[in-house]
Amino acid sequence: MLIATNGRGHAVKRPSKPAIGTMLANLRRGNEYLILERQDEEREGDRYIQVWFRDNNTYQLEYRDGVPAEHYQTQTVSQDKVLQALLGWVADKPAWQEGFMWNNIGHMFAPAPEGGDDPTA
Repeated sequence: MLIATNGRGHAVKRPSKPAIGTMLANLRRGNEYLILERQDEEREGDRYIQVWFRDNNTYQLEYRDGVPAEHYQTQTVSQDKVLQALLGWVADKPAWQEGFMWNNIGHMFAPAPEGGDDPTA
């Protein structure tokens, strides 16, 4: 099931294209965000796409494809490009990521090594 949630806690189950567009258009600058999440009990890991509308009028777009190592990020000033990416992701279109330069940021979500070199130990 697809769920859309914004930074104000408003959640919509199975959101329509117009609902997604409205939620995106209503983002306020700062730490306001929109997350579209696929909840599938048969598949492990998290599958979502999220967008923040930053103070500098850019959209920070990220997606995760199951595991933390598959977490990517890009930025754009185009709300239309973000909307097309969101709708393409929802429709599971194979080329929805095109038109962006994606950076793998999975290392930011990797668990800390156990018993490694802990400078505080």
